[in-house]
Amino acid sequence: MARRTRRGRRIPGLGSRRGQRRWYQAVVLLTCLGLAPSGWLWLDESDRVGTVASAPAAPVAVVFGAGLFDGEPSPYLAHRLDAALALYQQHKVQAILVTGDNSSAGYDEPDAMRHYLIQRGVPEVRVVGDYAGFDTWDSCARARQVFGVDRAVLISQSFHVRRALALCEAAGIDSYAVGVDEPQDVTWYYGGLREIPGAGKALLNAWWRPDPQFLGPHEAGVGRALADAAAH
Repeated sequence: MARRTRRGRRIPGLGSRRGQRRWYQAVVLLTCLGLAPSGWLWLDESDRVGTVASAPAAPVAVVFGAGLFDGEPSPYLAHRLDAALALYQQHKVQAILVTGDNSSAGYDEPDAMRHYLIQRGVPEVRVVGDYAGFDTWDSCARARQVFGVDRAVLISQSFHVRRALALCEAAGIDSYAVGVDEPQDVTWYYGGLREIPGAGKALLNAWWRPDPQFLGPHEAGVGRALADAAAH
């Protein structure tokens, strides 16, 4: 219903055709603004996303954390680690940097990831843990600034890997991304929905390039891993 001013002019409300049109235009505008960062990721990063088979050789694979079940890698995380293992076995990478959350003594993603790979034949020196990868930007920024990674293959699920690729590129890492496919179940769709606000945050991080939550001194683990690869 239209409202009236004190002088009697009618102001279009939601019930009028003009008011409905304005509300529709506002919703469309807000939707476009909300989806614009996701469009940026898909358009800008698609040519550097592929599979284990198509990935080029690089010194390091970077595997992003994806949760634990009873102290063991969740199925999504295990699939990421399996992709890293395949890259290592095919001699496409010489070192694997596993990055995740270890914000409490009872929750340790990086060590669970390291143990998974070591138990499957990757030498311990070749698997390096980043214990302060609290989000994707922190993982990328620390990989470059703390561990000295300048070229890498990134591994995550397909719905997340473009964001990881954009952020690692912004952090200064020449990157290629392997997107791990999964059944499109509830977990998959939930992960995809999370990427909508995640893309907006990624755009801000890529623009401002803030320091990670914990920067810390340089760590030599990746250098040792690559030196061991060169010696063998």
